[in-house]
Parts: sequence; structure tokens; C-alpha cells
Amino acid sequence: MKRLVFAAFAAIALAASAELKIGTVDMMLLVRNHPSYEINRDYLRNTERDMQKELDSMQDGLRDLQEEAQTIAKELQNPMLAETEKQKSEKKIADIQQRYLRQQQELRAKAVKSQDDLAKTEAGLLKSQADDLKKRISEYAVANGYDLILDSAAAIYDRGTSDVTDDILRSMNVDPETARAKEKSANESK
Repeated sequence: MKRLVFAAFAAIALAASAELKIGTVDMMLLVRNHPSYEINRDYLRNTERDMQKELDSMQDGLRDLQEEAQTIAKELQNPMLAETEKQKSEKKIADIQQRYLRQQQELRAKAVKSQDDLAKTEAGLLKSQADDLKKRISEYAVANGYDLILDSAAAIYDRGTSDVTDDILRSMNVDPETARAKEKSANESK
């Protein structure tokens, strides 16, 4: 009985799949050739570079404090230094140490916030790009009678006859041959 039920379900699934029009796309190729891909990548690089400059500047401030403390510590080694001057110098060193610790905490907090902000920015840019690609693929599917379009990476087997990546690339005003050559070149250089 179970075999009969299984055979019936298999027959129904086979009949249903014969009526479905299914396509595949190479999502990575589409992402890398999306009109905003290079702009987003450059924006993220520039943002990261600017954040790093700010962090470097904060680290320079920490080095300056260290050097100032070392200079005062050397002065303290002078045996001719009056007791009142020693006390003033020790107070200066204690003040510098407190400022150093406070600035070090600010640097760590800024580094964490910068990484978080950068990750959020990147996620937002990727979402926007993915939304645009989904829209383009959906419009293509509706216009061409597709029931389903899958990422080719998710398909275990595909004869290649259902790949609509080139059509989607053309909808983005990207030459498919150029895009594939660029992808091949990038893969070979790895």
C-alpha cells in the first residue's frame, strides 16, 4: 500500500514538474555586475579608510601622552630636583595616566562602534542591491512565464538550458560576455 501511495505522489510530482517553467541564475555573477557593486565597494573602502584615520589619530594622541609621561619620569630622576617639584611632577604623571586610560577606553569604544557602523552600512547596501536583483528577476519571470527561478548554486543539477543569467545581466545594461570574462579573470587570479 505504501509503495502505491508513494508511486502516486511521485507520478503527481512528475506531472506537476513537467508543467512548471523553471529557470536558474548565477546570483554571484549578478551581484558582482550590478550597477551599484563597484560604487558600494568604493564607498565602503573609503568609509573604512576614514574610520581608520580617526582611530590612528586617537592612537597618536595616546603615544603623545606616553612620551609626555616618559619625559616627566626622566626629570624625576634628577637628584637636584626640589621636593615640591617632584610632587608636582608625580601629580602630572598621575594625571597623564588617568587621561591615557580614559582615551584608551574611548579608542576601544570608537573602534567597536566604527566596525559596527561599517557592518550595518554594508548590510544595508547589500540589502538594497539584493532587493533590486529580486525585483529584476521577478519582473523577468513574470514577463517570460517562469514559475520559479532559483540561484544556480542551490540547484543540484541543471542542464544549463534554464539559465537566464544573461537576460538579467542585459536588463542591467551589462554585456554577459564581458561579465563572464571578468569573473573568469578574477577567479584565475586567486
